[in-house]
Amino acid sequence: MELSVITPVVPTRPERLVRIAALAERTRSGRLWCGQSMTLEQHHLYAYLTGLGFRIEAGLGVSLMPFRHPLQGALEARSIAATTGRPVIAGFGPGATALQASMHGEPYARPLRAAREYLTVVRTLLDGRPCRQEGDYFSFTGELMPMPTPRIDVGLGVLRPGMARLAGEVADVAITWLAPAPYLHDVVRPALEEGAQRAGRPVPKLVAVVPMALDRPDRDPAVLARTPHLRFPHYQDMLRRAGVDVNGEDPDATAAALVDGDVFLVGDPSALDKKLDAYRAAGVDELVVNLAGVAMHEGPTAAAADLEEILAGVDR
Repeated sequence: MELSVITPVVPTRPERLVRIAALAERTRSGRLWCGQSMTLEQHHLYAYLTGLGFRIEAGLGVSLMPFRHPLQGALEARSIAATTGRPVIAGFGPGATALQASMHGEPYARPLRAAREYLTVVRTLLDGRPCRQEGDYFSFTGELMPMPTPRIDVGLGVLRPGMARLAGEVADVAITWLAPAPYLHDVVRPALEEGAQRAGRPVPKLVAVVPMALDRPDRDPAVLARTPHLRFPHYQDMLRRAGVDVNGEDPDATAAALVDGDVFLVGDPSALDKKLDAYRAAGVDELVVNLAGVAMHEGPTAAAADLEEILAGVDR
């Protein structure tokens, strides 16, 4: 199982990511992931870091479909690959229904259909083939000018079995967030395999973004486990399916349940390494260390210090 990292802060200045990028460069994957940002655009951050001399691979986990047409998504992913000279994983996802409604006037009535159409356009264009798609949600006729780049894998954000089956059919990578290891083993991995078998293609790579923190004095793990994702119904539903006691009226209780259920991992580096065995057994190909809780409550310097210790004790 490869190990990589995700930016733990919502960047307001690109230089705040330099230390994290240096640590990402040392992981087995050499990949730095970045989620959708409403401050600095994620693609620009990779260009900035490349200009500083970093040779990291980019992982977009994930770009939200309502914000950009799939033509733009393909063009931006290819631009990163060309700029960095390194392979790229370009992940996309439909986002919350409230976000879809705010951008389009109403949520996707068929989110699986919308995701299929989106990824089909992106993959077709990145493969250098003409695209002729008249979709219910995303349409495009045309192609990108030929241009050599390193490999670009197209990913899909996955929480529940329906999206996992779709990823098995159309994606190169399935990207999960907050999904506990037993749920990945029992639900997500079988659904990926089912979709891939149905489409007659290889099973996508499984990437798990996993929140964690070192167990330090005066730290309350349940405080660090609080995340805005717990407000969204699709995350609540996934966690309930995974057996986590989700209380929509009490996010603090839900955060404590994340710690108790090893959704949010806590321990010293040795203990964390043992907890990662469950993800290895679940067939996770790449585990992304997420220290956003530490960064949110203690700052980016504390998150970088945790990351350095975790990588020294786990990435071996």
